[in-house]
Amino acid sequence: METDTNSRSVVKERELNHAPEKVWRALTQKHLIEDWLMKSDFKPEVGHRFDLEADWGKVSCKVLAAEPHERLSYTWAAHELESVVTWTLTETATGTHLKMEQSGFGPDQDQAYQGARAGWEQFLDNLEKVVAGLDEKDER
Repeated sequence: METDTNSRSVVKERELNHAPEKVWRALTQKHLIEDWLMKSDFKPEVGHRFDLEADWGKVSCKVLAAEPHERLSYTWAAHELESVVTWTLTETATGTHLKMEQSGFGPDQDQAYQGARAGWEQFLDNLEKVVAGLDEKDER
């Protein structure tokens, strides 16, 4: 993927009162990803190609980085958008600082950019609920 100096990124950050291990589980376990994001065939293995599927279509992805409890990155290709989603987990005194960045929005992709800004807010709200629920459930 070429780097475009005019590209934009969507960045969302949250403070979660849960250990990075729990957040990592929600980001990388297929059945949990389906609870907060989309149906997928994800595996946290560099080079693994997977799809995310929703009512509106499919996102084709490839894992770029998978550093347990610290960093996860994958390509995100859908509707003429070629971008990269990177999750960074930083342990804090009270849990985890979670940062999500989706980079690669071109200047002519304002609709996709605005959609991602709103969409990731909803996805992160759902992710927080899934992670919180892990405190109450046994390991799957």
